[in-house]
Formats: sequence, C-alpha cells, structure tokens
Amino acid sequence: MAITISPQPGNRPAARSTLWKAIVQHRWIYVLALPGVLYFLLFKYAPMWGLLIAFKDYNPYSGFWGSDWIGFKHFAELFASSTFYTMLRNTFAINILGIVFMFPAPIVLALMLNEVRHEVFKRVNQSIVYLPHFLSWVVVASMSFFLLSTDVGIVNKIVSGDGFEPIPFLSEPKYFWAILTAQSMWKEAGWGTIIFLAAMAGVDPQRYEAAVVDGASRWRQIWHITLPAIRPTIIILLILRLGHMTDVGFEQVILMTNPLVTSVSEVFDTYVYNIGILRGQISVGVTVGMFKGVVGLVLVLLSNSIVKKMGHEGIY
Repeated sequence: MAITISPQPGNRPAARSTLWKAIVQHRWIYVLALPGVLYFLLFKYAPMWGLLIAFKDYNPYSGFWGSDWIGFKHFAELFASSTFYTMLRNTFAINILGIVFMFPAPIVLALMLNEVRHEVFKRVNQSIVYLPHFLSWVVVASMSFFLLSTDVGIVNKIVSGDGFEPIPFLSEPKYFWAILTAQSMWKEAGWGTIIFLAAMAGVDPQRYEAAVVDGASRWRQIWHITLPAIRPTIIILLILRLGHMTDVGFEQVILMTNPLVTSVSEVFDTYVYNIGILRGQISVGVTVGMFKGVVGLVLVLLSNSIVKKMGHEGIY
C-alpha cells in the first residue's frame, strides 16, 4: 500500500533549494526558452490590460483613466446591431469553407508528396508548392484580378472568345466566398504540408515493409499506416483551427472586397478596421476583438473536450 507523506512546513526551504539546483543544472534550457517567454509576456499578456477599454467610453484626449466607465454598453449595442449577424454569418461561412476544403488540402498534398519515390522530383515539387506562401496578399489579389475581371481577365477573355457573356466573378456576391477559399488553398496548402510531411517521416519503415509482406497495396498502406500515424497531428491542428473560427484574413478580404459584394464580405476584421481605426471608435473595436477571443477560447475548450472523450489526445 502506497503511503503519501504530506509536505511539512519545515521541508519548504529544502524544496526551494532542490528547485534552484534543478534550474542551475538545466540553466541552458531555461536560457533557450527565455526569448519565447519574454515574447509572450511582453506582446501577449502585458497588452491584455487594454481589454478594459471595451468597458469604457474611450477618448484618446482624456486617456485611459480619464475616460468614463460604461460597463457592457458596447457589447449590448454590438449584439443588437443587424450588422453583427451579417458579420457572424460571413465569418463562419468563410471559415467553414476553409475547414471543409482548405484544411484537408495540405493533408492530401502531403500524402501525394510522400508517395513520390524520386527524391529530386519530390524536392522540386515541394519547392514549387511552397513558393505561393511567400507571396503577399497584394500580389495574390492582383493575380486574381488579372484572371477573373470582366474587362482584362484571362478567364473571361476565353469565355468571350467562345461566344459567351463574361462572368462577373469579382462583382457577384455568390462567387466571393469561393474565390477566397480558392486563394487560400493555392497560397497556403503547400506550406501546410511541412508539418504533415514531418509527421510522416517519423513512421517506422518496418511497418510498411511488414505491410508489403502481407500483400497490402499502396492505398491500404496509406489508410492503415500513414493516416493513423498522423492522426494526432491532424486533431491538434484542427482544434487550433477551430480557435480561429472568428478570424478571417484581413488583408485578403479588404483587398478583394468592393461595394457590390459588401453583403458577403463584411467580417469582424473589416468591421474593426472601419469602425475602430477609420472612425476612431476604439472601444467598439476592442469590444469586437474581445468577443472574438472569447468565442475562440470556447471553441477550443469544447472541441478539446470532445476529442478527449472520443479517446484521442487533445492539446492539453
């Protein structure tokens, strides 16, 4: 039978001494972690006091302490606004499309690259699919304009050359979400394969050799060996992705939007820019940001709980 000895007050100095000895012994590990810790303390935790602006009628001339407390007034006005539900619909729709189409794309691409046996060809293809990640959204939006615009777009020139009417891809709301999803897939799918290829590299080759001996085809090896090996990575990335369900790439949306598609392009990020920066209503912008953070936290905790109940490992 195990006997538990509760710590006595007199043992605390000894425990602190042991702790300091452990720190000194592993000091270089702590030195290595110090820049990351300082980054999070300075740029993630320290600025959080600014969330109090959401509960104030903030005036830059009066300062933080001179501005009046108004409680949850900004939250009440945000939830009562008809624009809020439009932004909520657009934000979730774009992110759901991203999860359905964008999230599996790096997995499929990584599986395809992992099956390539010619190393030179594989590395060349990896470099090619990585390149779009390094292009700015300004370049991607410009490329989309030259491809899809009704007057100079290559696609519409081909359509017109075949005797059909040009398709207003950039000015028709029904195409907007699909264009954003396609842009994200083209730009980030290749970069996303890095994590999955690293996970696949950790699979024991003997498992594939045993599968070949048993007569398993390549499809069977992928289904029964590769995919189960990268399942924990997929689950963790999916949970983290759900935490960003209220985030949409601001640069991408603001560059692709125009007055004709405002009904489907207005999201929380553009609203914060228009209200908080252009109109100077900083408190409203902070309110929206705080709402986004709370929703993301709830989704992460909920999805992590569901995953653990299903028998998988979550992020904590």
